[in-house]
Amino acid sequence: MPETELFSILDSVDSTNNYAMAAVHAGLAKHGSAWFARDQTAGKGQRGRTWHSRPGQNVALSIVLTPESIFSANHFLLNVRVAELVHRFFSAKAGTDIFIKWPNDIYWRDRKAGGILIENVFADKTWKWAVAGIGLNINQAEFGKGLKNVTSLGLITGKEYDPADLAAGLHEAILKGFEKITQVDLQKSIAYYNDVLYLRNKTVKLKKDNASFSTTIKKVNDFGQLVTEDAIERTFNFGEVEWVIN
Repeated sequence: MPETELFSILDSVDSTNNYAMAAVHAGLAKHGSAWFARDQTAGKGQRGRTWHSRPGQNVALSIVLTPESIFSANHFLLNVRVAELVHRFFSAKAGTDIFIKWPNDIYWRDRKAGGILIENVFADKTWKWAVAGIGLNINQAEFGKGLKNVTSLGLITGKEYDPADLAAGLHEAILKGFEKITQVDLQKSIAYYNDVLYLRNKTVKLKKDNASFSTTIKKVNDFGQLVTEDAIERTFNFGEVEWVIN
């Protein structure tokens, strides 16, 4: 896979998001600039977690985006748009039973196949940049003992892929999906997100503080809150609750 003006390949890096952020702060990035790493030694996940990936087997990709004004009133909708585009791309390869687990993990059935981490850059309260870090398990077949319920595209399909080719295709799909976005497009994106929401209308066990409780997943609202229902309707911000996995 040849490099282009906007798509660069790194042999090894600690984190593609760190690399992209450094380029942003150095004034070396523009909308659509992307870096794919064959080996990511300290990939970043949500809430300070580490994203583990074996060298040469997966997609570790970060894309710099200039947020259009349409996202300014609600930053979560940029996350929704990216999650939708990643889901569509992965589903085209993996087939059915692909879901988005709130807020932005990619699942096949009950197994995690990928994740998205979006980091933002502000200047004087103005949203200047968003860096979308995307990790997708592609050819990896074995995972660390501490990683539960994990899978990869190769395990799902029984095929082997070129991660760099997939990263380039995903980069192209995301840039196309960010062209001339309208409010109608964003409403379609949140509807799509909820259509493929993991465990929607299913009763799950969540934990808040030290208390666990059962509740039914209803949707994710436009502001990124998880809406559930049991005796009452509840809303939760990201990081407020944890999933309890048996």
